[in-house]
Amino acid sequence: MSHALVFAPRGIAHALTITAVAMFGCGGGGQTTEASATEASATSTESGTDSGTDSDSGEAAAPTWHQDIAPLVAGRCAGCHEAGGIAPFSLTSYEDAKGWASLLADAIEDGSMPPFLAAETDECQPRHGWKNDLRLNDAEQALLRAWADAGAPEGDPTNAAPLPEPPSTDLADADESFMIPSGITVDGNKDKFVCYSIDPGYDLDAWINGIQIRPGNPKIVHHVLIYIDENGTSADLADENGQYDCFGGPGIGNTSLIGAWAPGMPPSETPPDTAYRIAAGARIIVNVHYHPTGSGPEVDDSTSLDLRYHPSLPTYLALMQLIGNEYSSWGDGFGLQPGPNDDNGIQFKIPAGADEHSETMILRLDDIPDLRIFAAGTHMHYVGTNMQVQLKHANPQGDEPDTECLVETPDWDFGWQRTYDYDAPLDQVPQIRSGDQLYLRCDYNNSLSNPFVVDALNQQNLDAPVDVYLGEETLDEMCLGVFGVALKLSDIL
Repeated sequence: MSHALVFAPRGIAHALTITAVAMFGCGGGGQTTEASATEASATSTESGTDSGTDSDSGEAAAPTWHQDIAPLVAGRCAGCHEAGGIAPFSLTSYEDAKGWASLLADAIEDGSMPPFLAAETDECQPRHGWKNDLRLNDAEQALLRAWADAGAPEGDPTNAAPLPEPPSTDLADADESFMIPSGITVDGNKDKFVCYSIDPGYDLDAWINGIQIRPGNPKIVHHVLIYIDENGTSADLADENGQYDCFGGPGIGNTSLIGAWAPGMPPSETPPDTAYRIAAGARIIVNVHYHPTGSGPEVDDSTSLDLRYHPSLPTYLALMQLIGNEYSSWGDGFGLQPGPNDDNGIQFKIPAGADEHSETMILRLDDIPDLRIFAAGTHMHYVGTNMQVQLKHANPQGDEPDTECLVETPDWDFGWQRTYDYDAPLDQVPQIRSGDQLYLRCDYNNSLSNPFVVDALNQQNLDAPVDVYLGEETLDEMCLGVFGVALKLSDIL
C-alpha cells in the first residue's frame, strides 16, 4: 500500500506524488493567554515592583522587563532568539532585548513575529483554533508597545516575575534514534538544501506516533523535513556520504511527508490511536535546510531523528496528503480555473512583473474513504503571497457548514512553513467525504516589489523577474494544500 496514493480521484493522483514543505514556525510553543498576562501584571503590582501604579502621580506605571516583558519573550521568542540560535540576535536578557524594544513591538503588531502564518481573515474563519498558537493576544501586544514607548524600563531584577518553563523538546519514551550518515560544512551567504538517505533496517512495517528532530548545529539548521521513501530509490541519488542536493522536497516521487521541525518546536505527535506507517524496506529521507551564519564555516554532523512506535496496530492511519498543483482544467468546472493572465487557454503561468496574480483550483474528491483532517497547511515558493483552502461539503452532517475554510496564510513566507494542528479531538475536526470539493486559491507577486522574488533572483544571478510556471525549482511555483489526515484502517483493508 502506498501512502501517497491511498486515494486518487481524478487529477489528484499526480498531485499526491508531488513534494511539499510543512515547516513548523519558530517560538516557544507555549500558550500565553490574556488571563495569564493579566495575572503577571497583578503579581507585579502586589509585589511592589515597578509595574502597577506610580505612587507619586497615581498613574499606571509603565511595564518593565523583569516584571512584565521577560515572561512573554521567554515563552514566545527565546526558541530562536537565544545565544547560538538561528535568529540573528538574542532576547534572553534585558541587555540583549532593550535595544530591540521598538522593533519587537512592531514585528509583533504586524504579525511577522512570532512566525505563525495561519490567520483569521474576513474570508477565512476556521471552526477550531490551533494547538500551540504562538501569536500574542491584544493585551500582550499592548503590554509590549507600552514597554517600548516608555523607553524599555528594566524594573527590579531582584523581584523578577517567574519565567515560564520552556516546552519540552524531548519526545517521551522515544524508541529509536537515527543520525545523518555524514557531516557537511556550510559557508558563504547562500542557503543550502541537503537530503540524507537513511536505511532504518525495518524488516517489518513500523507504526510511528511520535517524531522528534534534533538539530546537530542550531546555528545553521533552519528547518528539517522527514519523508518516507517507500521504494528506497533515494539510495541511488545519494553519494558515498549518503547525501544529495535537493530543494524544498525529497527530489523523488512516491514519497510521503511525516514530520517537520524548526527551532523551538515541541515533538510531533499524532492523535490518539493514530500512527504513520513506515513500510518494511523503506528508507527515510532527512531534508535539511541550512542557513549560513555569514561569519565563517559551520559544520553539522549530528542532526538526528527520534521515533516512537505505536504499541499495536492503530485504529487510524495517519497521512500527510498533498493536494493541488493542477496544471490544466478537468472540464465540468473542475481542476485549474481560468486565470487573469492566461494567454494560451487555461494555464498555470505567473508573468514576469505581475504583482497581483492568482491561480485557483477546484478539486472534486470522488471515491475516497472518509478522512478526518487533524492538521492543515499551505505550500508555495518565493513568488507566493497568500493561500486559502476552503472545503465544500456535498452532504453536510451535524453542525457542519456547507462550506468551511480550513486554513489561510495571508502573509506567506517560504522560510516559515508548517502545518497547523486543530485544537480539537479527532471526532470533531473537519472531515472530507466522497463528493466533497476543495477550493485552493494562491496569490502571487512576481515583481521586484516582492523581496522574496528579489532574493530568489539573486540566488540565480538574475536581476529581473522571469515568467514562472508550475515546478519544483527555486524559480518555479506551487499551489498545494497540505493535510494531516486520519482514516480508519478498516476502511482500506
